[in-house]
Amino acid sequence: MIRLFGQHVSGLNFLLGLLELALFVFALELGVAVRFGGRPPHNIAPADPWITGAVFALVLSLSLASMGLYQRRTQDGDAGFLVRLGVAFGIGTALLALLFYLFPAIAMGRGILAWSLLFSFVGTVLLRIGFERIAGAESQQRRVLVLGAGVNAERIAEVAEHGNKLGFCVVGYVPLPRSQRLIGEEKLLTPTASLLELAIAHDVDEIVVAGDDRRRKLPVGELLDCKLSGFEVLDLLSFFEKELAAVKIDLLHPSWILFSRDGFKMGVTGLYGKRLLDLTLGSLLLLVAAPVMLLVALASLIESRGRAPVFYHQIRVGQGGLPFRLHKFRSMRVDAEADGRALWARKNDPRITPLGTFMRRTRLDELPQLFNVLKGQMSLVGPRPERPEFVERLTTGIPYYAERHRVKPGLTGWAQLLYPYGSDEEDAKRKLEFDLYYVKHAGIFLDLIILLQTVEVVLLGKGAR
Repeated sequence: MIRLFGQHVSGLNFLLGLLELALFVFALELGVAVRFGGRPPHNIAPADPWITGAVFALVLSLSLASMGLYQRRTQDGDAGFLVRLGVAFGIGTALLALLFYLFPAIAMGRGILAWSLLFSFVGTVLLRIGFERIAGAESQQRRVLVLGAGVNAERIAEVAEHGNKLGFCVVGYVPLPRSQRLIGEEKLLTPTASLLELAIAHDVDEIVVAGDDRRRKLPVGELLDCKLSGFEVLDLLSFFEKELAAVKIDLLHPSWILFSRDGFKMGVTGLYGKRLLDLTLGSLLLLVAAPVMLLVALASLIESRGRAPVFYHQIRVGQGGLPFRLHKFRSMRVDAEADGRALWARKNDPRITPLGTFMRRTRLDELPQLFNVLKGQMSLVGPRPERPEFVERLTTGIPYYAERHRVKPGLTGWAQLLYPYGSDEEDAKRKLEFDLYYVKHAGIFLDLIILLQTVEVVLLGKGAR
């Protein structure tokens, strides 16, 4: 850690920032070389190329910083990085255009700017890949110091031990006085120094308050020192929300929702932007998928010898708990629920036809739901819509289950990406934790991340049943 403008900053991320500053200057020079084969003509060259280069590099660096790209990696993954980088370059391009309009003396030609931005974008991706390989993937994990060593701290330890590709690592656990210790001695940090000194010494990003009994006295003064020195201080629920991208139901209490600083609110811009994304991308997908849908329909007719319908229509619960008619390609036998009982699909379900198995693995059976999206009954991204029979049962048995209907259901969703296909109430509860995260943070930015990651799910057949 180094101290910069009164804040503690990761030395590695500071080095990365300097390297990218140099990269952007080099990309500008490369853009000039490609556009003109050397120096630009005098009539379009900026008055002082060094000032132009400095402005170009600083604006792009600040744009990356505004999108959190100099913070250690979170749950977004590669898709989140690409979305953030794309938005950052969009912001940077708009700012550069404004600055060049206001100050013509530092302006560069549009061709130079386009090539420079392209080289900067590609260079940033390559630099970050190389930087992570040299510094190690662990260097991009958020470093967490846990205050507590009891039951709640043990929950963090279990996640850290069994989690796959986590965005954090625990540097140690600081036991609270007169509290039980369930963490091994090798992981404990003896509180011989202040909490702030421990945080600085271990290059910490976050401090998690994980005491088992909040009524016992916490070192409030030391926590304030850490908070005011630039370290993030989180309670257990907020920690899991941030690092696991899920809202843990067994820790959730109404006051946390009431006093939450952000989330559970989508402005007018977000609502209209999300609908515009649904209409634009939904129409494009429908146009591209039309030949595939025709082939699927023909294959279904051949499989059933024309004795069964191609499409399957089913009542599902949508936004606000209102029912709507969902469209799918038929993937099960016509007599799949001959007894009238609603059943979850399960692994190796005998009711699924051979063609249906292929469609579910490739998600082709979901394509007719694009019509639901265009009609406004669904969104491209959101919690998966469930049948009324399941919703009634799950709402009774699982707290906060009805809150997933605050947003439109979707073709794909956060829970579909991060949790395998659910076939019972316990799976529904675990998936709800991811759905609640989406409900809290719903918006175009998260939608783009989910859509990018869904491409991987579709191509590799993850989670399908």
